[in-house]
Amino acid sequence: MSEIQNSDDLATVHRCEQSYNKLRDELSKVIVGQGDVIEQVLVAIFARGHALLEGVPGLAKTLLVSSLAQALHLSFKRIQFTPDLMPSDVSGTDIIQENLQTREREYRFLPGPLFANMILADEINRTPPKTQAAMLEAMQERQVSAGGKVHKLPNPFFVLATQNPLEQEGTYPLPEAQLDRFLLHIRVDYPSAADEWEVARRVTSGEMGTIEPVMTAADIVEFQKLVTRVPVSDQVLGYAWALVRGSRPNSKEAREFVNKWVNWGAGPRGVITLVTCAKARAVLYGRYHATTADVQAIARGALRHRIAPNYAAQAADINSDRLIEMLLEEIPADRKYSKPAAVAV
Repeated sequence: MSEIQNSDDLATVHRCEQSYNKLRDELSKVIVGQGDVIEQVLVAIFARGHALLEGVPGLAKTLLVSSLAQALHLSFKRIQFTPDLMPSDVSGTDIIQENLQTREREYRFLPGPLFANMILADEINRTPPKTQAAMLEAMQERQVSAGGKVHKLPNPFFVLATQNPLEQEGTYPLPEAQLDRFLLHIRVDYPSAADEWEVARRVTSGEMGTIEPVMTAADIVEFQKLVTRVPVSDQVLGYAWALVRGSRPNSKEAREFVNKWVNWGAGPRGVITLVTCAKARAVLYGRYHATTADVQAIARGALRHRIAPNYAAQAADINSDRLIEMLLEEIPADRKYSKPAAVAV
């Protein structure tokens, strides 16, 4: 088990907490509320993953991502996905160019908008599967291929994709296998009454602040490496393992409601996501180890796109969020967990 032991790591954890608090203060200049969304986005970034933001239009998803890029002092590109967008439009393409010295024509790679630290993939469900696949390949491999050559994407690199849950006409919903590539599926909800009042007051009076950089790309890479060294006890790992195992119908760990209402449950990526994101959340709050409370806090974002309700559940108005709540109620965090014995073949 990796552990944070030396004084440098302890200092880095403290610096991460301070940076997180400063970051929230900076974002509050232009973003009102949405504290949970900001936390989950940063958890995904520090866990070296990508996030899918889902919410109705007008909830400042684009503003949040662009403001975050300013506060993190990262290169930022926004890609507006449309039905006619081609893979080369996002990844880049080879062009023929004349060499000024030799006067010979040669191919030169022209990078697409993917070559930035932070990518806002706006309305990713509006582009055809071919372009979606190219985008998700870059997310997984952190590189693009063109003309037989591999081009590495910058580090850090993460994609924050958005989709509109209301308008489905003319869209290409992401398949479950591609959804699984997103570390977190974050729901952006309507603001509270007080927050919405403040949004209207600020926007109509022009009282929007200027965001100052809080972190750098080097800081983020350092924090990402730190997260891998955060220790996780068997109790925390076992709790995450139990939640994922319990989400699979017709397994010995499944509860009755899972067999009744779940079509398919979370795969191994579910456990990895819960543990990694719990570690990242612990670091954000200045702690040196993850807890079961961190797992619970991140469970909905980590599992809502990995648990599929069946038709019976949909008819009973039970969605994946409700199923996750039931899992959290049924599976105790304080039960003693230990590594299961290997099964002889």
